[in-house]
Amino acid sequence: MSRILVVDDDLDLCELLAKYLRLENFEFDMVHDGNLGIERGLSGDYALIVLDVMLPGLNGFDVLSGIRRKSAVPVLMLTARGDDIDRIVGLEMGADDYLPKPFNPRELIARIRAILRRARTEALEASGLPVPARLGVGDVELDKGTRIVKRSGEQLTLTSVEFDLLEALMRAAGHIVTREELVKSVLGRNFTPYDRSIDTHISNLRRKLGHYVDGAERIKTIRSVGYIYGTPGDAPRE
Repeated sequence: MSRILVVDDDLDLCELLAKYLRLENFEFDMVHDGNLGIERGLSGDYALIVLDVMLPGLNGFDVLSGIRRKSAVPVLMLTARGDDIDRIVGLEMGADDYLPKPFNPRELIARIRAILRRARTEALEASGLPVPARLGVGDVELDKGTRIVKRSGEQLTLTSVEFDLLEALMRAAGHIVTREELVKSVLGRNFTPYDRSIDTHISNLRRKLGHYVDGAERIKTIRSVGYIYGTPGDAPRE
């Protein structure tokens, strides 16, 4: 679940953010006052909250405080003021990140994705399962820390989605990962039967990875179910 809540009373900015969030295939809701921000933020329906400091009634710090009393949902704060004090106060109160206005919407999207990736990793760590920084299957190695992928020592150029998709498949190497799981964890949205975007990303990733030396496919399609990253021998290694 990667639905985002935007709490901001700047309607023009909200319209701009809505455009970019749609382009990045995020689901989202928007509210324009602090009290409703707390109510919706505590609903459990959101993977992340984008919260403006300057709000009518309750300001953003009040909203953050109200949310933090009951929830650890990630919060990215926005403000028209770039003062270090505001930034420090927000982070000390439990904000996950802080972006001063004006900002490039692409930077906001990048920060949202980074926070969501971190939240997924933390959730996995909390489950007690290991989260290796590096993965290797056959001649492909993935470094989560540097976000570098190499095949036989040669670095590959992958998009952010392709990297996250490869990581998800390699972590489950030898086991099926459903389309629904990939759409939710990598694209950050709910799966629909007619959404073929994940298949396009898989196709691009296959092209960049190539086949194993024996001609076998690295990523195999399991018809009507999902995909599996084939192992030439061993399971993923750290």
